Amino acid sequence: MNDQQHPYDPYYPQPQIIGYDEYGQPVYQQQVPPQAPAQHYDPYGGQQQAYGQDPYAQGPYSQGSYAQEPAPSPQYDPYGQQGYAYPSYDTGQQWAAPVDPAPAPVQAAPTVAQAAPVDPTPVPAQAAPTGVPGQRPASERSAPTRKGEGDYRTEQFSFVEEPDEDSEDVIDWLKFTESRSERREEARRRGRNRTIALVVVLVLAVVGGVGYLWSAGLFPGSSDPERKGGSTATGPQQRATIVVHLHDLKNGSTSTALLVDNATTGQGTTVLIPNSVVVAGVDGVGTTLAKSVEEDGSSGTREAIGNLLGTKITGTWRLDTPYLENLVESLSRIEVDTDTDVPNPKEGAEPLVKKGEKQTLNGRAAVAYATYRAPGEAEAKQLQRFGQVMYGVLRKFSSDPEAATVTVETLQQILDPSLPERDLAASLAKLADHAKVGDHKTALLPVDQDGALTEGASDSVVKDILGGKVSAPEAGEVPRVSVRDGSGKKASESARIVLVNGGYAFVGGADAPTQKTSQVFYGDDAQKATAVEVAKTLGLPDDSVEKGKPSGTIAVTVVLGRDYEVQGAG
Repeated sequence: MNDQQHPYDPYYPQPQIIGYDEYGQPVYQQQVPPQAPAQHYDPYGGQQQAYGQDPYAQGPYSQGSYAQEPAPSPQYDPYGQQGYAYPSYDTGQQWAAPVDPAPAPVQAAPTVAQAAPVDPTPVPAQAAPTGVPGQRPASERSAPTRKGEGDYRTEQFSFVEEPDEDSEDVIDWLKFTESRSERREEARRRGRNRTIALVVVLVLAVVGGVGYLWSAGLFPGSSDPERKGGSTATGPQQRATIVVHLHDLKNGSTSTALLVDNATTGQGTTVLIPNSVVVAGVDGVGTTLAKSVEEDGSSGTREAIGNLLGTKITGTWRLDTPYLENLVESLSRIEVDTDTDVPNPKEGAEPLVKKGEKQTLNGRAAVAYATYRAPGEAEAKQLQRFGQVMYGVLRKFSSDPEAATVTVETLQQILDPSLPERDLAASLAKLADHAKVGDHKTALLPVDQDGALTEGASDSVVKDILGGKVSAPEAGEVPRVSVRDGSGKKASESARIVLVNGGYAFVGGADAPTQKTSQVFYGDDAQKATAVEVAKTLGLPDDSVEKGKPSGTIAVTVVLGRDYEVQGAG
């Protein structure tokens, strides 16, 4: 068999069927050669070939003309019949009409395909052939196909059955649509869940923000003086405390204050500490704050103040008066409500500072007001002026840590290692944030004339502001004895020597109004026996011992009278 004429070639152009004969045999339309065949370029010979001409074929088509194709030779029929001329793979070949052993005269094909008339006589249905599709059995192909003699039979058509619900394709399609619907529903469900979760988060955020504003007193109409002061907060509070020492290089005096930032209540405080307060020295012997700053330096004084007040102090800021002047100038002056006139050292010149509200002070005026103490005026008045200047500085200071750091660096001051420039700037920036909104106050630490803390100091300042605790000396500790001289004999130094030799820690040495008899006070009943021993050590009678108000770490307070006899060093 010639492979090029195989009838099952799917890529070979099939002839057009124009009808069927009475035996069901298809009738094909014959090809009419074109009248003017197109010419094409022959890349192998440079010659023009007629349209449809095979350049490699031999025979009548090799001359470029459409001669009548000779009758094809009988081909091999797989069913044992002859009659079909199978096409070859040569593009110049044409499909021939079915050939019968006794071929009929070839008729010219109509220009328009026409269907053969249908025979009205019904033909019994026959079984579908099992051979090649579209080919009838050999027994029914004996007669040639003639025009007008064919008809259409039922077995010649194939019918597509409608798929039922049990069809595999239908089931697959239903499964696909069902799974797609489920995926869409799942996507909608997830979308709804996300929306609900987002709404819940937003509601919680709004409620939390409103609650925070309400608790912080920032919600409109919710603030009140007590809440704004920050004193109503309960439980552990987060505080940051630094100590600042103002050194007046002109007269050699110092002023001390604690700058407290309470992050829990959003409150800033300047706690002023008098120089007369008694603190423990480096050697354990009591001394005044002024002497501690002068003798023990920054670290020793910082530790002594922390032990006295029961609070932690993170660093020390030594601020000499020239640096305070430069600081005020870098802030473009400050505004202070002054309580007195500060005279000008130059005779006849106007005062450096005038009394009044909202007085604008430059660097020089700020230093003069912070260090001014009128003759006979209490130390507390000068400390309060220092506190006013610090408050004015904080109100003009930047709340931005980076900008605050630049301001501190421009001062070029020598700082204590415990408080480098960035840490100091960060602390001042937080305090400035409080001062700008009015959440800053100034408090004075109450101290008795003997340098001991007053009874009210423990609650009003130490506990509420500093979060500390002043406790009495415990059993086994060296008793601390405070001495005030009211003898008029300058006997405090003699009493100090006697007490130190007796194994007591001497505290104080301040003067007191002159009185006739000496007194020995104790505050805690547990210290009564110690007070009796102190009286005996100083040579005082037992009836001089009485219960009084020594506070803090002071076990016994002694007020010397004229009856005290000054003893020698031995």
